[in-house]
Formats: sequence, structure tokens, C-alpha cells
Amino acid sequence: MRKHIQIPLFILLLWVLISCQPRKELRVMQFNIWQEGTQVENGFQGIVDNIISLNPDLVTFSEVRNYNGVSFIPRLLSALEQRGVHYYGKESVSTGIISKYEIESHDIVYPLDNDRGSVIKDIIKVGKGGVALYSAHLDWLNCSSYLPRGYDGCTWKKLPSPISDVDSILFDNRQSFRDDEVKAIIRDAKKEINLGRAVIIGGDFNEPSHLDWQDDTKDMRGHNGLVINWDCSTLLANEGYVDTFREKHPDAVRYPGFTFPANNEYADLKKLCWSPDADDRERIDFIYYKPNRSLSLKNVSIIGPSGCIFYGKRTDKDSDGDDSFIQPSGTWPTDHKALMADFSIK
Repeated sequence: MRKHIQIPLFILLLWVLISCQPRKELRVMQFNIWQEGTQVENGFQGIVDNIISLNPDLVTFSEVRNYNGVSFIPRLLSALEQRGVHYYGKESVSTGIISKYEIESHDIVYPLDNDRGSVIKDIIKVGKGGVALYSAHLDWLNCSSYLPRGYDGCTWKKLPSPISDVDSILFDNRQSFRDDEVKAIIRDAKKEINLGRAVIIGGDFNEPSHLDWQDDTKDMRGHNGLVINWDCSTLLANEGYVDTFREKHPDAVRYPGFTFPANNEYADLKKLCWSPDADDRERIDFIYYKPNRSLSLKNVSIIGPSGCIFYGKRTDKDSDGDDSFIQPSGTWPTDHKALMADFSIK
């Protein structure tokens, strides 16, 4: 005989209250702005135009420079305000953050004095516990994904032949500070998670994802037959962080998600071309998050021109993928494509 389990009324009421809590839509954008847009005519205006058009709630920037003693974030906030759009932001260098929600605190997580990357963190007043948002521009030297393609990852000079030994490639990769920077994020984020905050990371990692260098792609895109578990993405995956683009597009063959180098029609081809005799298209811009009950991913988009630089030439569309793109508004200011993730947060 089956017994009926009676659930106390107060537990049912509590469950209803929790499940019916209102949810906010939270749009997060990762935006490498290529030296504050200075490499493209009207590049700064292009940054402003695209932020207004895309209407993100939070933006993580890479390549903030504060040229000529002018702080980029205050300048950007002022330009947006003149267009009737209000954001909050704190002065920073190398990386930056702006937010439609108030910023409770602003901290440097990993500074480097030699312009080889940095990580900052802002605590954003949104949701029940708030969001710890990390903006990362990781070390740009020892870009070891160029080695299998026959180019040096520091000088970008052509090598006598491609490097095909995975251990040698990963040894070179670890001469950068990228893994140290990601470990610093992971350590710091544990404190925020213990405080009940959602954690989101946006950045230009200057390193591919291991999810894009497995058996299914080893004979494509200049991978030279190699399977490589790249350090930064592996570190984050082992800690339970989710790559937003790969969550929505797990098939790396059909959806490569390239973010660099973008075919920017406003830029000189020579500035976009790093290894002209190779296919160096990569997904190096990311938005990660730590799953919890208050934060869920709804959608991910790539923003920017649909084409890439392919063997030193411009292409109008990625030749071997089914990715779709949100086209830029006005001038596209950068050699990267941007990434945008739409979350739902309690």
C-alpha cells in the first residue's frame, strides 16, 4: 500500500515564494577596444555608438590605455551621458568595467607594471547577493597558438617549420603570465562565492580554449594535427566555470566562434595580419560564469564584422562555420569581435 507523504504547508509556501521571485535580464558584453579605438579613424565614437546600439548592462573592456593623461572610463561615461545614457565606472588601466547598476567596490586582482595584462573586479549591485564581475586582459606574449602555425608567439616572425610537440608548446605557453592571472581570479572569486555573489568573467585571454582544440578540429584551422588542452580554459573548467559560447554552441566544428582577427574594413590590412602564411583564426575573447541558482544563461552573440583575416587576406564570411553575427553600428573600432551574453538573474 502506497503511503502519501504530506508536505507541510509552510514548506509549500516557501517554495512558491522562492520560485516566483522576479528575475532581471542581465546583458554582459566583452569588448576589446584596440588601444581605445585609436587604430581606427573615429574609433572612440565607434565604441560609444556600439554600446548605445547594443545596450549592455555590464561591459568588460580590454586595452584601456589612458592616453595623454586622459582617463578612458570617465571620458567614455561623459560621452555616453551626452547621448542620454547613464553608466557607472571607475578609472582603470589595461582593463575596464562600466555598469548600468551601481558599483559597490572596485579592486585590482592582478596588476602588472610591464603592460603584460591585468585583472580588475567590480562588485555590482544587482540581484540578491550582487555580482562579482572580473575584467581580464591577459598577457599578450608567448601566444603559443602561433607555434603550430609556424610563427613565433612573441616576435611573430616566421619559424623554419611549425612546432608539433604539444609539451613544447605548453611549456612556451606557461612562460606567459596568463595562467597566473587566471589562478588569481579563481582564488579571489572563491571569497565572492562564499559571500553569495554570482561570478562573471569577461576578457581577452590571448589564448585559445581547449574546447576548440580537440580531435574534431585537429586537422583544421592550422592546428597541425594537434590536440591541446590550453591552460587557462582548462583551469576554469576544472573549477566549474562555464564558457558561455560553448554552452550554447558545443560543436566547435560548426560554430568556431572566431573573435580574432576580425576583418575590420576601417583598418589597414597590415595591422590585422599577424601570420600571413597561416590560418590564425581563433576564439580568444570569452565570457565565463559560475553556475548557481540565481544565474542562468539565455543567449550568446558575437558582435562585429562577419569576416576574418584568412591566410593574410580579407574574407567577407568565415569560410567553414555556421556562426551568425550582430553587425556593428557605424564604425567598428577594433581588430577583435565582441561577445555578448544574456543572463537571467534573481
